[in-house]
Amino acid sequence: MRSGKKYADDVYSALLSGILEGRYHPGDLLNEIPIAEEYGVSRTPVREALQRLVSTGLAERGPRRALLVRKIPTQTLHALFEAMGEIEGLVARFAALRMSELERQALAAAVQAGDDPDADFEEVNRRFHRIIRDGAHNPVMAEMIEELELRTMPWRHIQFNRRADRIGTSQVEHRALAAAIHAEDANEAQRLMRAHTAATFRVVLEIVEGEETPPPR
Repeated sequence: MRSGKKYADDVYSALLSGILEGRYHPGDLLNEIPIAEEYGVSRTPVREALQRLVSTGLAERGPRRALLVRKIPTQTLHALFEAMGEIEGLVARFAALRMSELERQALAAAVQAGDDPDADFEEVNRRFHRIIRDGAHNPVMAEMIEELELRTMPWRHIQFNRRADRIGTSQVEHRALAAAIHAEDANEAQRLMRAHTAATFRVVLEIVEGEETPPPR
């Protein structure tokens, strides 16, 4: 028999996947009753799962204490992406110097996978960045990136979901970044990763600001 904690873990994983995959968008209501009915559990594990989303910064209290997928102010979003860019930049720098030949081959394969029009580019993108993170061989920085990824993922997701052209530009950036890493050019790898994250933030900001601007009458 599964414990109450197991039910809460299952619901949390399902809600987290829903947020990361774009089924729940920033500002969407997270109502205990329909969620409990959808997953066939009582409201107690749902309440626990929702509290975990609050603690990770992915949900927040709205009017009348309703829980919503968190809307992050532009200033906070900028700070998150700025931190992500600086840390990922250093990780790319270390990866250029520390990657094994097998890891470099895996990175090349990830870039090649991004050229396939039928590929799931979001999955390719996650794999590309994970290979670089692992290739830096710095578990402390990897843990920091994982936390920032979790906090920014709902917004990073929309760049590919709402802007089809972003797949092409992101793939160009991936190719240049991989070339710098293969050449063991640490300075260039760091610069390109920071630029790559900045480009992502610019696209996300355009989408978010567009959604917040009322349509003309």
